Amino acid sequence: MAKAAAVFACNSCGSSFPKWLGRCPDCGGWNTLESAGGARASPGGKRLSADVMAHPARPLSEVSGAPEGDTGPGGRLRTGIGEFDRVLGGGLTPASAVLLGGDPGVGKSTLMLQAALGWAGQGERVLYAACEESASQVRRRADRLLASAAESKDNADSASALDIPPQAPPDDLLVCPETRLGVLLEQARQARPAVVVVDSIQMIDASEASTTSGAVAQLRTATLGLIRGGKELGFALMLIGHVTKSGGLAGPKLIEHMVDAVLRFDGDRYHAHRVLRAVKNRFGATHEIGLFEMTGGGLREAADGAGLLADEYQPRPGSVAAPVMQGTRCLMVEVQALTASGFLGSAKRKVSGLDSSRLAMLIAVLERHGGLRLADQDVFASSVGGVRAVEPACDLALALAIAGAFLGRSLPERTAAVGEIGLGGEVRPGPQTERRAAEARRLGFERILGPPVRRGASGAGWTGVSTIGQAMEMLT
Repeated sequence: MAKAAAVFACNSCGSSFPKWLGRCPDCGGWNTLESAGGARASPGGKRLSADVMAHPARPLSEVSGAPEGDTGPGGRLRTGIGEFDRVLGGGLTPASAVLLGGDPGVGKSTLMLQAALGWAGQGERVLYAACEESASQVRRRADRLLASAAESKDNADSASALDIPPQAPPDDLLVCPETRLGVLLEQARQARPAVVVVDSIQMIDASEASTTSGAVAQLRTATLGLIRGGKELGFALMLIGHVTKSGGLAGPKLIEHMVDAVLRFDGDRYHAHRVLRAVKNRFGATHEIGLFEMTGGGLREAADGAGLLADEYQPRPGSVAAPVMQGTRCLMVEVQALTASGFLGSAKRKVSGLDSSRLAMLIAVLERHGGLRLADQDVFASSVGGVRAVEPACDLALALAIAGAFLGRSLPERTAAVGEIGLGGEVRPGPQTERRAAEARRLGFERILGPPVRRGASGAGWTGVSTIGQAMEMLT
C-alpha cells in the first residue's frame, strides 16, 4: 500500500499543497494553510470493478429527466413557506445539497426547523441532526412554532395563544442529536428520509480525518460524506454553516463548490426583518429573495414587502420611495440620504444596501448638471429594511434623496421616483416600467416620477422628467 503523504489545504480557497507555506500561492492569504491529513491510497482493482458495475455509465438518452412539478418522482419538495420555496427555485430538489449561512442569532435554526415541520407535515420524512442542541430543546422550539402557527390561523377567535393547545410535531420529523458522521449516515440509511437537516456542519466529527471538528479536513470530509450519502440514499441535504468575522461562510471555499445551492440569511438581530437570498443555485435563479419577519413565535413571511415601506411613511428631506425589482417581484423601498459638512478633499461617501460606485457617479452628476456643491459634503445613503437596491433604476430616487437632504426639500406626498440617470444628466427608462408603476399605485402613490414614455404606457399619474434638473424642480 502506498504511504500516505501529508497534505496542507488553504482554508480560504481550498487549494492543496504537499508542504506548509506561509502564504497561499493561489489566493495570496497569509497563514491560511492547515493540515488536511494524509492522502488515502487508491482502492484495489476488485473494488473499482465492483463500483463500476454498481454505477455503470449510460447513454444520456436513456436517463429520464426529473420533472419540475410539485408531486411525483423527482418533483420539488415544497415546505409551504412561499418565501423559502421561491428562493430555492420552487422547492427543494431531491438528492441535492444546500448550504445555508448567516450571522449568529439571525434565525437560521428557526428557519430550518420551520421548513422541516413543513416537509414533515406534507408526509415527507425528515431527519433533523441537532448537533448543537438536545432533543428536548428542539421539541420545545417546535412546540412554540406550532403554537404560533395555530394562533395565526385562529387569530379571529377570542382565545389567546395560551388557550390553544399546541399541535404535536408530525411523526415524520425525526430528531437525532448526533455529531458523528458515521452514526448520522447509518441513521439516514435506516430511516430513509427525504430530507436531512444538519445544524451545523462545523460540529460534525468525521473519524476519517485526524483533525478536530471545524478544521478544514473535517469540514471537507464531513461535507463530502454527507453529499455522497445523499446521492446514494436519495435524500436532499440541508446544511447550516457558521460565518466568519468578515461575514463569509466559514471553512474552505471548496465546500461552496461542492454543494448545489448556497443561501444567505441576512438581517440585523436587533430588527425584525430578515432577507433570504441565493448566492449560488444550480436549480433556480440567484436574483430571487425571500422576506421574513422575526416574531416571538418564529419567522413569518412578508410576501408583499410589508415593513420595508412603513404605513406611516411621509415624505421628508432626504427620503424618496422607489419601486425596486427583486427577481420577479416589485417592492417599494424607502431610499434615504443625509448630507453633512465635511472637509474638502476628504469628504466621506458611505452607503448601506446601495451601490457605492453609483453613489459617487450621482454626486458628480448633481454637481455638474444639478448645480449643487457637494465636494465638501459628507454624503450617507441607505435603503430601509435590509433590501439591496443596486439596480440603475434606483438612480433617480437616490439623486433626489441627496438633493433633498442638501436643499432641505422633499417630494410632494404620495410621490415615488424611478429611472436611470446617465452621465449627461438625462433620465432613462429602466426595465419593467409598467409593473413598477402599477405596484406604486397599488400602495397608494398617486404620482410617479420617471423618464418620458409614450402616452398611456405607464398609466395615470406618470410624470415624465427628461433631466435631473427637471426632476429637482419637483422638490418643494
